[in-house]
Amino acid sequence: MAEPLNAYPEEWPDGLAEQLVAWRRHLHRHPELSFRETNTAAFVEATLRSIDGGLEISRPAPTSVVARLIGAKPGRTLALRADIDALPIQEESGLEFASEVSGVMHACGHDGHTAMLLAAVRLLSSRRDRLHGEIRFIFQHAEELPPGGAIELVEAGVMDGVDWVFGEHLASQLPLGQIGVVYGDMAASPDNFTITVKGYGGHAGFPHRAVDTIAVGAQIVANAQHIVSRCTNPLDRLVVSITQFTAGASHNVIPDTAVLKGTVRSFGEQVRQDAREQLLRIVQGIAAAHGAEFEFDYVLGYKPVVNDEALTRILEEAAVELVGRDAVVRTPPGMSGEDFSAYQQKAPGTFVNIGAGNPARGIVFPHHHPKFAFDEDALPIGVQLFVRAAEKLLEWDT
Repeated sequence: MAEPLNAYPEEWPDGLAEQLVAWRRHLHRHPELSFRETNTAAFVEATLRSIDGGLEISRPAPTSVVARLIGAKPGRTLALRADIDALPIQEESGLEFASEVSGVMHACGHDGHTAMLLAAVRLLSSRRDRLHGEIRFIFQHAEELPPGGAIELVEAGVMDGVDWVFGEHLASQLPLGQIGVVYGDMAASPDNFTITVKGYGGHAGFPHRAVDTIAVGAQIVANAQHIVSRCTNPLDRLVVSITQFTAGASHNVIPDTAVLKGTVRSFGEQVRQDAREQLLRIVQGIAAAHGAEFEFDYVLGYKPVVNDEALTRILEEAAVELVGRDAVVRTPPGMSGEDFSAYQQKAPGTFVNIGAGNPARGIVFPHHHPKFAFDEDALPIGVQLFVRAAEKLLEWDT
């Protein structure tokens, strides 16, 4: 594990270190699901209004908050983004500040992202007299649920006039003290599908009188694996996962309906479209062969996150200045999805991972797990990277 930065520097205002943790823990106790972040957004807005720095605060969506900080010197515009929503998961972390909302949990670190950006707002506001250009702080709703909050904010004009956009993600799979950067492809497009197979139910002892939807569904599951292994160039990144198979209610009844759900993850647009068409052909062929009918519902998710090379290089330099060369690692792309990509359609952007795992403290569980946690010592690292990156970018080419 990299030696973590003692990231509460002397120039931090008194009490900010404690406030950072307190903000995170308050948000963790009171999680809200996507598109329902009413209290979270109110908390963010109230906190921003308590910061002395001449912020212009708006609510471009009912549960999102944006603050604009105009520097004293002319320059370009940078957007910094944090997501604020939680997941429908019952928390099992055992933390003393665990979720107080049944069935809802911050299992992806968004409480930390929000707290880090709030602290960055406070620090950067105190340095307004030496800032170039504008910083736009985006506290975004609904990252976890397509169509996502980012596209809604883009349509509301949040990215108008923005030259660059930067985001961070706390990563439990990355050791505390490290910062992970990715050049180019970073996160995949997460498409979802639901296949409803309709047959003819009957007695399990007389299968020849029925159209067995379980047998049909099982063949769809088996043949869907060929989309990756036999229909796709091995050099193309593609995942096809069927994650739900629901059918039947009794040991002696063949059900007349089976429902399969899953996801397709990819980077290239052609690969994405080919996978959808191949899955549809498989379902059509198997259903026709066995006299079944079907419904095919395929929902396109977010576009892939593709980091801008020049911007990523500058962010990597900022990270090296912050934690040292050995603690900055280049990580491979992942097949998770992120609606940060919506901002990248409007301006060059980059997205980095802040190491927050710590096996010595039992912090080993992955994102979206009921026991997910992150090391709070990662929070100040993320804050300082936001600040250092902002100052570095806004001074660049001025």
